[in-house]
Amino acid sequence: MISEQVRAWSAYATIPARVNLTREAVDRPLEAGLGDHVAFMGERGRLTYAELDAQVNGFAAGCRARGIGRGERVLIRMWNCFEFVVAFLGLAKIGAVPVTQNSAAGPVDVEFVLSHSDAVAAVALEDLAAPLRTRGARLSKGLIIARGAKRGECAFEDIIKAGSIDTVDTAADEPAFMCYTSGTTGRPKGIVHAHRWIIARGDANRERVPPQANDVVMAAGEWSCISLLGHNVLFPLRNGLPGAVMEKRATPAIFLQAIEDFKVTVAHAVPTLYRRTLAIDGIEKNFDLSSLRGCNASGEALGAATLNEWKRRIGVDIWEHYGVSEMQLVISQSPRLPIKPGSIGVPWGVVAAVMDDDHNAVPAGNVGQLAIRADNPSMFLGYHKDPGKTAEVVHDGWFHTGDLAWQDEDGYFWIAGRSDDCFKSRGIFIVPIEIENALMEHPAVAEACVMPVPHDRDGNLIRAVIVPRDPKAGGDALVEELRTMLKSTIARNKVPHLFEFMDELPKSAVGKVMRRALMEHKT
Repeated sequence: MISEQVRAWSAYATIPARVNLTREAVDRPLEAGLGDHVAFMGERGRLTYAELDAQVNGFAAGCRARGIGRGERVLIRMWNCFEFVVAFLGLAKIGAVPVTQNSAAGPVDVEFVLSHSDAVAAVALEDLAAPLRTRGARLSKGLIIARGAKRGECAFEDIIKAGSIDTVDTAADEPAFMCYTSGTTGRPKGIVHAHRWIIARGDANRERVPPQANDVVMAAGEWSCISLLGHNVLFPLRNGLPGAVMEKRATPAIFLQAIEDFKVTVAHAVPTLYRRTLAIDGIEKNFDLSSLRGCNASGEALGAATLNEWKRRIGVDIWEHYGVSEMQLVISQSPRLPIKPGSIGVPWGVVAAVMDDDHNAVPAGNVGQLAIRADNPSMFLGYHKDPGKTAEVVHDGWFHTGDLAWQDEDGYFWIAGRSDDCFKSRGIFIVPIEIENALMEHPAVAEACVMPVPHDRDGNLIRAVIVPRDPKAGGDALVEELRTMLKSTIARNKVPHLFEFMDELPKSAVGKVMRRALMEHKT
């Protein structure tokens, strides 16, 4: 039975006492004889495991020579590129802690992260270095610039020639890296992960999508996000597979061209990119996508309509998954299980439960709070300098996600939305994702977002913001079509009272819809 398989895949990975992230990602593949195998490919060429190891060694030795020591934090300000990988792994190799932040972060957030993380140094691409150059006094151990260091600056290209150094023997639960959230609901949080994470999540992801000999893995999104750092960098390296590097910010055409150019077999992207791609009629006919064996989606709800259309037009499944920055992938669809469109799948190397407000598991089919067992070796070490916030989400033996969900009798989970996104209208509890998925079933709708509008008499009215596939299609006729369709698919008292049309929805740096920004937007 499916439920028996789900229980088997919830087993935790066995973690040795001593683990170093770079040893797992580079040293072990080299020991297995993969030196001549391609580790990364991109618009700047190819990098074998041996070439990667040489650069990582050089960067590590150069950082050590600059006085960067074990446990000290170093900010990485780069988009996806070979240099990002070298810097990240070089720092982990000496026991320093790389700190990632989205490259689109502005000066205010850069200033906050430098101060909050206590970074002693930074490494950046020249195009992104400006806010670090003006804050050089904060960096006691310097700024390293790639692709265009100025006179007197430390050049990345020089530091990777610094020599060789042994990988530090770190403890499994020693801090390995920090990732900062985008800060859309307040100041960014510094999430600290241990070296054990690469084994705990790496094993689970290997089980979920077993690697194949010809695999090439690519993510259309920044590696500053822990999901894509794992899927496009650390897990492929550990599995002996090449990762394709897409440096440019993703558009449908850039995404599909990269799949063709690098013969990508497994791709990762946010649902928005899949929807934007499908909104262009016949775009798939312009590219050779025959290498693909499957795609992955995370970050927000994919929806059954997007999944089904992608399968029909592109010919492969999208394995939707749910994750949190405090762990990475938690629950997912997989090629090893039947896909239930609209579901986020089953747990992998995780014990998850749907609970009521008293922390008791609720019966199958009932909506409650989604929680993850906090003893999982993938779990973060805590929020940097914020034990109060850590205690707020980790208590009673569980990590509380803040998401609402329900589980069916086969063990599949279904997200019902963020608890703070749900609202009441005329006394009825409204779950926006239910209405959004229903709206997405209409062929004229590319994206949809549902939110409340305060109302003196009714508490809240239901507002739907629609991005039509054809910008000229938004109007009264489409509104009537949508109302008629919804009345046959969801409860009539959940049909939106207000419909608005926009060319695009506001998105965060990682591609999530910024619902709060929409709520503040007045048409």
